[in-house]
Amino acid sequence: MRRWSLAGQMLVLQLLVVAVTVVGGAVLALVQARDLLTEEAAGKARAVAVSVAASPDVLAALDGPNPSARLQPYAEQVRHKTGVDFITIMSPGGIRYTHPNPAQIGKPYLGHIEQALTGKTFTETYTGTLGESRRVVTPVMSGGRVRALVSAGITIEKISARVRDQLAWGGLVIALALSLGAAGTWLVTARLRRQTHGLGPVELGRIHEHHDAVLHAVREGLLLVGKDGTLTLCNDAARMLLGLPADAEGRHVAELGLSELLAADDERVHLVDDRVLAVNSAASRLGTVVTVRDHTELQALTGQLHAERDFAESLRSAAHEAANRLHTVITLVELGRTEQAVALGTAELRAAQELTDRVVGAVREPVLAALLLGKSAEAAERGAELVISQDSELDDPGLDPRELVTIVGNLIDNAIDAASRVEVHLSAGGGEVLIRVADNGPGLADPQAFEKGWTTKGDGRGLGLALVGQAVRRLGGTIEVAGSVFTVRLPVPERVR
Repeated sequence: MRRWSLAGQMLVLQLLVVAVTVVGGAVLALVQARDLLTEEAAGKARAVAVSVAASPDVLAALDGPNPSARLQPYAEQVRHKTGVDFITIMSPGGIRYTHPNPAQIGKPYLGHIEQALTGKTFTETYTGTLGESRRVVTPVMSGGRVRALVSAGITIEKISARVRDQLAWGGLVIALALSLGAAGTWLVTARLRRQTHGLGPVELGRIHEHHDAVLHAVREGLLLVGKDGTLTLCNDAARMLLGLPADAEGRHVAELGLSELLAADDERVHLVDDRVLAVNSAASRLGTVVTVRDHTELQALTGQLHAERDFAESLRSAAHEAANRLHTVITLVELGRTEQAVALGTAELRAAQELTDRVVGAVREPVLAALLLGKSAEAAERGAELVISQDSELDDPGLDPRELVTIVGNLIDNAIDAASRVEVHLSAGGGEVLIRVADNGPGLADPQAFEKGWTTKGDGRGLGLALVGQAVRRLGGTIEVAGSVFTVRLPVPERVR
């Protein structure tokens, strides 16, 4: 048996609430209306009774030999004009002078008159000859004594008739209110049904549990930013990768330092501390959806691949130059210029050997030495000169060779791109490794390039200096920039000192 959907349950619940509210309010209103009509009748009767008791015609008639003859027509005239059901004028002993039914004249009044005899006006509900009524009794005073009593009243039946009239209108109002409430409830329910796809509370709860489990289990970071810049959703992976606090949700991205991260709707690389993150953001109807993937290991492998490619490119460059020179030597031999061929071959061999000896003699870390030899050949092919300073001397510093390749290689590449002459200095002393790369170019235009840590280039290029800064931070060192001179200081591990 299929359970009711959430929208269906809400429809029934809201209809019950509307019905109870409307009916309860109507009943309360009708009770209050009955009380108000009863009090209105009493007020009207009081006004009529007091007005009649104060009339000079009443005192004049009481002084005559037959009061009823003058008072009965007067009382009936007033009764018809005011709309009360009866006006009874009686003697202090309670004998009627007037009554709507003339047959009751001369008979005792049915009701209480004790308070009126003391000069007070009072109101009561009493059943008389016309039935139950709301009546007022007041004295007719003359010379400080009670000359007669006046009673005016409206029957409960007449009051009930007015209540029934109100009830008819009240029923119409109730029906209209219920109809409007039902229509409004149906519209709200229809919208809720569309939003919940007709699912019940159990299904919605299960979907939420699955969503929450998947959201916090995936290794990719996921952020949802509202159109006003508020972070509305952040899973565990995003908190870990971006270093966000536990209360990040509900705060503005500018407060969390994510404004630059979310600046563009495309995929780019972003460096955070020692991590390389691939960030992709796209606009949606809910705001901006941002996914964050950790590419640190991939970047490391890519760096190694780039290093291998650089070595291969350097070998290609060296092989190309060697082939050119060998071809020249062979041509000189064929032309019979043996001495020139020998001199050219010897000079090239001597230059290559001197470069190798100088690099290997100054840098006894094999990976760095190979990198410098390769970069020298690459620089020569690109029309630049790479020089190893005469005072360079570096044994194995005990640092990660991959990090050193990242630092030195990217600094040299950056310098070759900007200048025609690059000088590299490598040394160790005082518990630190000193790396200095200088060129004759214009210098670094943006000193904050090491801290930006992101690029919009899809192939990953443009990260060189940012990767240098990241590697330096991982090794606990510092980097300084003075124009076109880059100086890196890396602490030597204790076990190597």
